[in-house]
Amino acid sequence: MSRASGHGRGRSGRPGSGDGPRPHHHVAGRNPAHPPIQRYAPSVWHRDHRYGMGLIITATVVTLITGFLGPSVVTLMLGPRDSLLPPWYLPSGVVQPNEWLVTALVWVIIVAGALGLWIAMRALAGGWLPNPRKIFGLGTGLSLVTILVPPLTSADILMYAGYGRLQMIGRNPYEITPAEVFRGGFDPVLKWTEQPWQDTPSVYGPITSWLQWFANYLGGENMHDIVFWLQVITVVPFIIACAGIVQLAHGDKRRQARAALLTVCNPMLIWAVVAAAHNEALSVMFAVAGIMLMRKSPFGAGLGIGLAGCAKLSIGIWGLAMLWAYRREPKKAVLLCLGTVIPMGLAYVVWQPTAFFQVLRNGSYVSVGSWANPVFLFLDLFLADWVAKIIVGVISYGGLVVIAWMLSKVVPWTAAPGLARGTDPRLDPLTVALRTSLVLSVAWLVTAMYTLSWYDLIAWLPLAVLAASKLDRMMLMRITLLSLSYVPGRAVEMSLPLDVVSGVFRYGISPLVQVAVLVAIVLWWRKPDREELFPFGPPKAIRQLQPIGSRHRL
Repeated sequence: MSRASGHGRGRSGRPGSGDGPRPHHHVAGRNPAHPPIQRYAPSVWHRDHRYGMGLIITATVVTLITGFLGPSVVTLMLGPRDSLLPPWYLPSGVVQPNEWLVTALVWVIIVAGALGLWIAMRALAGGWLPNPRKIFGLGTGLSLVTILVPPLTSADILMYAGYGRLQMIGRNPYEITPAEVFRGGFDPVLKWTEQPWQDTPSVYGPITSWLQWFANYLGGENMHDIVFWLQVITVVPFIIACAGIVQLAHGDKRRQARAALLTVCNPMLIWAVVAAAHNEALSVMFAVAGIMLMRKSPFGAGLGIGLAGCAKLSIGIWGLAMLWAYRREPKKAVLLCLGTVIPMGLAYVVWQPTAFFQVLRNGSYVSVGSWANPVFLFLDLFLADWVAKIIVGVISYGGLVVIAWMLSKVVPWTAAPGLARGTDPRLDPLTVALRTSLVLSVAWLVTAMYTLSWYDLIAWLPLAVLAASKLDRMMLMRITLLSLSYVPGRAVEMSLPLDVVSGVFRYGISPLVQVAVLVAIVLWWRKPDREELFPFGPPKAIRQLQPIGSRHRL
């Protein structure tokens, strides 16, 4: 495929004068056998990469402004500052951020980021070919500056600090809650934790718990400093994991550009994972390392996914995908399992035997903003709470199987870079692992009872290295509405009107969009050759990576 290609007739009626690239004029003395390089120059704003990248940068700039204003309904209160370490914000009392102002700013962050990513994806589909290193460098810079201000909209990081503090004082975070300690006496760290999880033991893997202890060790008894180190522990694995995905696309500049844009430069992931400092990136970093070893070392791949499971158990979805990739090679499958069992056994059996059972408790929750919440609330009117959860759970797990099967029929087959020419990608363990991890991750995310925007990281990474498809738009719609659902997102006092507006997104609009995504997957399965699922989708060039056999089985 050429570096850039036009689409149809432009406004003047001449072929190629519309959204396609416009070639430079011939330069005297240039070899006619080597025509000048064409540059992508669209005539419509919604395929113009300059608008897309401008909006992506704007999202981070507004994030910095919102956080720098200081504690508010969207920005965390971190207690006293005893050092010059970030996060930085205006001293208390300088300003009193209005709840509507900061909420509106967060809405701008999410909408601008989503729109910018959509435009940039359309530009890529239309022929824009940026330098992957520049895109990766920009995304890395945006991610790093984001941790210079306090985390926004989610107080989960305060609970991470709390679980680390429990370990510092000799308590087990899997057996005792922060509230049990600070209600019995003063604690300089635990006092700054927030509802609603103060009475909940840790549900994170042992490696995550160890890093929470390490952040407390570095930050001492100051919540502000502990939060900074937890932010570092979030952003560094995020960048490393994204770098691994870009490396998987080596040898293909166009695919590397897509990989960088949809991972480290993805404003929705920067917002969901980095700005709120969620620990999803830690498990994904190990999982990416494991999947990169699929062709070279099954045992090494197992160690990678095993370490990932020690950080967060839900990444086991990728482990199943990797095992499926070795289904025709029993020896390699055994080595993969052996590599997985070693770190998992040491972590969950030797180091923290209570951790495994606490981690499983996440499966009993129903999150607002998901398709399951309105169903659960309806059933709860007539049935006992536990019965309603069982019914929703059966629907959820049954839907997971059905949606995964549907996606396995339509997700394009795209050979992972480095595969020998002429080799069937369906026989390549790396290609199969990437595609299957995407299928299972998306199916789990869209059907789960408990689902949040930062969970989507595990789907965006394999999505980024595979061919563009309708999943790009579906996942963008999903993460955008889930992000809007958690604004302001904290269990703090706010005015009734703001609470009502937030509730409209959380209990109304987002569940409808999540259902729409499920319906879209079904329609895609029913009519896989239909070019456009949504009228605003990109042109036919979306198949630029030339996937093959999109209707073959996994």
